[in-house]
Amino acid sequence: MFTGIIESTAKVEAIVESGSNVDFKFSSSISKELKIDQSVAHDGVCLTVVEKNDSSHVVTAIQETLVRSNLGKLKVGDRVNLERAMSGHARFDGHIVQGHVDAVGICESIIDNNGSWDFRFSFDEAHINLLVDKGSVTINGVSLTVVNPVNNTFGVSIIPYTYEHTSFGKLKVGDQINLEFDIIGKYVAKMMKAYLVKS
Repeated sequence: MFTGIIESTAKVEAIVESGSNVDFKFSSSISKELKIDQSVAHDGVCLTVVEKNDSSHVVTAIQETLVRSNLGKLKVGDRVNLERAMSGHARFDGHIVQGHVDAVGICESIIDNNGSWDFRFSFDEAHINLLVDKGSVTINGVSLTVVNPVNNTFGVSIIPYTYEHTSFGKLKVGDQINLEFDIIGKYVAKMMKAYLVKS
């Protein structure tokens, strides 16, 4: 389990295809602290460390992961957000994040407010019932507050610290992003659907 509070960014050093899988090699300030078989969220996607040294680590993305996320669009030199799984004694600063991408969204606009940034995203309308104003959403692994959801679009406001210490500072209009909706909302939506079917 994760909380959506980013620890570091990582640079893509190599991308190697192996059958339908892809091995990604990342360099980061926390790579040396990772362990083989450890779960780490990369842009919000929970992946297992399969190799490591003092400056880099390798994870494998299977076909299902590549289809459901934006990882297949990564290029050497790109940066992603990293978060290790939450430890039992840590503070719960974000919200419950599983590292399981629900949908890929598109960055539609970026407004610089001279102190903060407003980003707006679109996504598949099949998920519109999972967002509420001032609720939680995860974008590329970052826990954020939903602003003004309208139809299949919503906004988030980014403070300078988040802009500078995550990949938000590199995000451009038209870029694909990984979305994970709030797990509580997903459970409620599923239970309501089952209830309405029975009614």
